[in-house]
Amino acid sequence: MKVLSVASEAAGLVKTGGLADVAGALPAALAAQGAEMTTFVPGYPAVLAKIGKAKAVHSWDSLLGTKARLLAGKLGGHPLLVLDAPAQFGREGGPYADAAGRDWEDNWHRFAALARAAADIAGGAVKGRAFDLVHAHDWQAGLVPAYLRLAPFKGGRVVPSVITIHNMAFQGYYPAEIFPQLGLPPSAWTVDGVESYGGVGFLKAGMQLADAITTVSPTYAGEIRSVEFGMGLEGLVLARSNRVHGILNGIDTAEWNPEHDPHLAANYSAGKLAARTKNKRAVEQEFGLERDDGPLFVVVSRLTWQKGMDVLTGVLDHLVGIGGRLALLGSGDAEIEQAFLAAAARHPGRIGVKLGYDEGLSHRLQGGGDAILIPSRFEPCGLTQLYGLAYGCIPVVSRTGGLADTVIDANPAALAARVATGIQMNAVNHNALAMAVSRAVALYHSPAEWKRLQTNGMKADFSWGASGAAYAALYRQLLEEQE
Repeated sequence: MKVLSVASEAAGLVKTGGLADVAGALPAALAAQGAEMTTFVPGYPAVLAKIGKAKAVHSWDSLLGTKARLLAGKLGGHPLLVLDAPAQFGREGGPYADAAGRDWEDNWHRFAALARAAADIAGGAVKGRAFDLVHAHDWQAGLVPAYLRLAPFKGGRVVPSVITIHNMAFQGYYPAEIFPQLGLPPSAWTVDGVESYGGVGFLKAGMQLADAITTVSPTYAGEIRSVEFGMGLEGLVLARSNRVHGILNGIDTAEWNPEHDPHLAANYSAGKLAARTKNKRAVEQEFGLERDDGPLFVVVSRLTWQKGMDVLTGVLDHLVGIGGRLALLGSGDAEIEQAFLAAAARHPGRIGVKLGYDEGLSHRLQGGGDAILIPSRFEPCGLTQLYGLAYGCIPVVSRTGGLADTVIDANPAALAARVATGIQMNAVNHNALAMAVSRAVALYHSPAEWKRLQTNGMKADFSWGASGAAYAALYRQLLEEQE
C-alpha cells in the first residue's frame, strides 16, 4: 500500500508546530503496518538546503502559472518528494509569513500549487511513482481532494483521499476572486465544492470532498460537531459524521526519551526519578530562578488566547504565593508576552521567561519541571502533555480534545485506584486554573502520590503503534470501498 502524505511542514525539514511532528512521524508508523508513505512538502529554502543535490523526477512548465520541479530524496529513511517552485516557496521568512510575522498575501496560490501538484502525482504524472491513496494535512493541503475529485490528472488514476484536521481554527479562507485562478471547473463553485460563506475555503473543500476526515483525537472529533468548536463548519461535520474519525496522535519515543535524551543534564527513567533533580537545578540556573524544594511549573507554548495563556497571566501571583515557581518558553501575542515579562519583573527569582522557541530547551523544561501547565480553551490533540507524561513532568490541563483523552485526573477515585497521571480542570478561567495549581502544589507535597503520578505517566504507551494501526485500517477500508 503506497500512500502520498501532503503537508506544509515535516519534522526534520521545517517545523512551526505539532503538524510537523505528525507528518514526520507517520512514515515510520505506517511502515510498521506494511504501508509505504511518501512525504510531499514545499521546497522552502531550508528544505532545499537539507536535501542537497536531490534528483529532479518531474517538471511543470506551468503549475497554476508557475514553473516547478519535483525533487526526490529521503526523510528519516523514507521516501520524500519536494516541490521546487522558486516563485512560490523560494523566499526568506517562515513557511506562512514574512520575517515580520505578516502572512504572505499569496498563500492561497502557494498552497493551491502544492495541492495541484499532489493531485498530478497521485494521478500518475510522474513515471514509476504510483500511489493508492493520498493523505492531506490541514488547510494548506485542503484543495488536494478537490483537485482529485473535480479536476483529476488527465488520463490518470482516481485514488481515494483522507484529510486530517490538526486545528479547525485555521481554515485557509480566501475571497471569491481567487477562484478563477485555481484551475478548477466552474462546477466546483458550489457549497458541495470549494465555496464557503461566499469565499473559497481550503479546509472546507477538503472536508467536503475527501473520502474520510480525521481529527487528531477522539474527543476533538466529537467537539467539532458543536458551534463552540466547529468554527463555522460544524454543519459540514454533522452532515459527514459517518466519515469523521478521531485518531490520537503519538509521539516519537526515540526523540522524546528521558533515558537517552542528549539535551538533559542527567538522564533518568521511571525507576530512577531521583536523577531528575539535576535537571531541575539546571532549569533553575538557566532561568535565573531561586533554588528551593518547592514545585517548579513550566510552560512550553504559543502565548495565545487558544492556549489559555491570558488566563494564566492572571494566576501567576497566586502560583508564587503558594510556593510555586515558573519557567516559561514561548512566543505569541505581544500583550500576553508583556504580561509574562511584567510578572517576571514582579517576582524576580520566582518567574523566568524566555520568549521564542528552542527545541533543546523544550526538552530540558520537560526533564526538569515538576508540572507543565496547559490550560487550553481547545486542543485538537496536543503533544506537549504527552511529552510531559513521558518525562514525569505532571500535566495540568483543561478537559478538552486530546488533553481529555490522554491525562487521567488525580481525583479521589483515580488516586485510590492508582491510575492518575495528571490534573484536569473543567473550565478555563481564573478560579478553575488557580484551583488546579493549588491541587498540584498539594499533591507535590505528598511525595508518594506525586511519584505515583510520575511513574504512571512514564509507563503509559503514547508511541505511534496504535495510531499507525488505526490509520492503516482506515486506508484499507477506503481502498476496499473503491473496489
